[in-house]
Amino acid sequence: DFKDDPEGKCGSSAKYGLFEKQLTLLEEAEGGFDQFTRSYKSYGVQRMPDNSLVFKEWAPAAEALFLTGDFNGWDNFSHRYSKKDFGKWELHIHPKEDKTPAVAHNSKLKVVVHTRAGERLYRISPWAKYVTRHEKSVIYDWVHWDPPQPYIVSDYFPPAPRILIFGKDLLISAALFTVIHPGYNCIQLMAIMEHAYYASFGYQVTSFFAASSRYGTPEELKELIDVAHSLGIIVLLDVVHSHASKNTEDGLNSFDGSDSCFFHSGPCGEHSLWDSRLFNYSGWEVLRFLLSNLRWWMEEYRFDGFRFDGVTSMLYHHHGIGSGFSGDYTEYFGLHVDEDSLVYLMLANHILHTLYQDCITIAEDVSGMPTLCRPVQEGGLGFDYRLAMAIPDKWIQILKEFKDEDWNMGNIVYTMTNRRYGEKCIAYAESHDQALVGDKTLAFWLMDKDMYTNMSALIPMNSVIDRGIQLHKMIRLLTHGLGGEGYLNFMGNEFGHPEWLDFPRVGNNESYHYARRQFNLGWLAAPPAYISAKHEGDKVIVFERANVIFIFNFHPTNSYSNYRVALGPPGKYKIKLDSDEIQYGGHGRLDHNTEFFTEPMEFNNLPNSILYINNKISLMLKM
Repeated sequence: DFKDDPEGKCGSSAKYGLFEKQLTLLEEAEGGFDQFTRSYKSYGVQRMPDNSLVFKEWAPAAEALFLTGDFNGWDNFSHRYSKKDFGKWELHIHPKEDKTPAVAHNSKLKVVVHTRAGERLYRISPWAKYVTRHEKSVIYDWVHWDPPQPYIVSDYFPPAPRILIFGKDLLISAALFTVIHPGYNCIQLMAIMEHAYYASFGYQVTSFFAASSRYGTPEELKELIDVAHSLGIIVLLDVVHSHASKNTEDGLNSFDGSDSCFFHSGPCGEHSLWDSRLFNYSGWEVLRFLLSNLRWWMEEYRFDGFRFDGVTSMLYHHHGIGSGFSGDYTEYFGLHVDEDSLVYLMLANHILHTLYQDCITIAEDVSGMPTLCRPVQEGGLGFDYRLAMAIPDKWIQILKEFKDEDWNMGNIVYTMTNRRYGEKCIAYAESHDQALVGDKTLAFWLMDKDMYTNMSALIPMNSVIDRGIQLHKMIRLLTHGLGGEGYLNFMGNEFGHPEWLDFPRVGNNESYHYARRQFNLGWLAAPPAYISAKHEGDKVIVFERANVIFIFNFHPTNSYSNYRVALGPPGKYKIKLDSDEIQYGGHGRLDHNTEFFTEPMEFNNLPNSILYINNKISLMLKM
C-alpha cells in the first residue's frame, strides 16, 4: 500500500521482485529458509549422539585444511579435512576409547589453512561459539564450548510491548535491576558479539557467533536474558552485519587466504572510514552465514530481536560517505543503491518475523530510506522501527551553537516530527555516541565543570546548575512526548550522568576506570501529536498527544501569566507532571491543587484555557 508514499512504489516493486527471486532460489536449493538458517547446526563443530565430532568449514580458496589444538598436542598435520563440493571441507573425529569426545570442553583449537601460494595460516572457525584472549596476548583463541551441564533456557517470553521504552547497555547484570523501577520494558545489549578491539565499542566484530568472553561465559549470558524475561523485560541484540573487523588470525578476514571469501574483493570490500571489511551479500555462503547468525542469537540465547547497526552503509554503494540526504527520491532509487544488501535485509526481516511473531527489528539509518519500516509484502524492508538519529544531533547542535534566547521552536518541532507517516521511530535525546570520549553528554554541555562543585543538595544551586537541570528535564520530556513511537536511553543518561565512557586503550594505560556507568508512559503508542503552538518570541511549544497536553516554556527569563493555550475537549484539567517540582530539582513554583477550566473561546482551532507558565518549565495536563 503506497498511498502514503506514492513516489516509492516503483522502486519498492523492483525490490520485492528481487526478494521473491532470492526466496525462490532458497526453496529450490536448500528446501526453504528454515533449514538454511539453521546452518550453525552443521558448520563449525558439532557433537554427534555417539560423541564423535564433525567439523565443517567453507574455504573456497584453500588448498588444504587441518585441525590442530590441545587435543592432538598441536600437531599441524594429523587431522586433515576432506574437500567437498562448493568450497566446503569436512573432518570427522571418532570419540576416545572411553566414549568421550576427542576434543574436550574448554580446550583450544585452530584451523590450519594451506593456501595455493604455499602459505600456512592459523585461523579461528567463523562459526566459533566462544573465543578468549590470554591477558598478555593480542590474538584471541578459539575455545571449544560444550559444557557438560549447559544452562537450560526457560520457554517463557514476555509478550511484545505495544511501545518500546528501553535503554542501551553493556552486558552488566546489575542493569536488570536499574531498569525495572523507571518503567523500561526493553534492554538493548551492546558489544555482545566478540570483538578483539575493546575500544571499538563492539563494532569491529571478529567472531559473529561468540558472545564476548569479557563479560562471562555463554551460559551466563543465557541466564541474564532468562532473568530479564522473568521480569517482563525483552532483550534486543545490537547486531553488526554491516561490516567486519580486518583481523585475520582471529577474524573473518582472509579466512581462506583470499581477500574475498565472505567479502567483496578489492576496494569494494573495504570501508574507507571504518577501516573494516564489507560483506558480499550476493554470496550464497555469505547469506547462509549471516542469516544463520541471526537465527543463532534468537534460538540459542533467546534474544527478542535486533537493532541493526550501520544500515545506511549497507543501503548504498557510497555507504553514506560524503552524502547529504535531503529527502529527494533520486537519493534512494538508482544505481548507487546496493540491491544485494537491500535483498539481504528484506530476507532477514521476512525470516525473523515469519519464524518469531513477536520479533522486533530496529534499523540504524540516517538517510531516511523510504519504506524502510514497511512490511516486506508491501515492498518495504520490513523493519519495525528506525532510530530518529537527527534528534540527538539537533540537541547537541543547539547546545553548542545557540544561546537560549536564540533557540528556534519551529526548527525543534520540525526535527521531532520529521518522520514518514506509518513508519515508527525510536526517539532519543542522546545515546552512547554522546557518552564516548571525544564528545560530551547533554549534562556536560549544559553544566560542564560546575557539576563537580555545585550540585550538592546542601548548597543553593548556582545559575549554571539551575539552567542545566531544568533544560535537561525539558529536553528529555519533549523528545519523549513528540519524537517517536518508542523512547531510547543510554544507561545513566536518564539522570544526567556527567562522566564519559572510555575503553581500555594505549592512550589511557589500558584503564577500565571509565569503562562503566556510575550510578511508562502510554503516549508512545498514540498517533502523532497535534502541535498547537511553536512560538519563537515566547519560546513556547504546546502539543496534544494521547489526550495529554504538553506545555514547554524554553524562555531563559520570561514567565507568563494569563498565557492562552489551545486545548481539545472542554472540561477541567489538572497538572500530572511538572518539571519544576522540587523532587526533580526544580523550584516548586506551581500549586498542584490548581484546576484549569477551558473557556469556549476558539484559539488555534481548539477550545482554550488560560494558564500561567514559569520559565524553563515543562508541564503535562490531563482531564
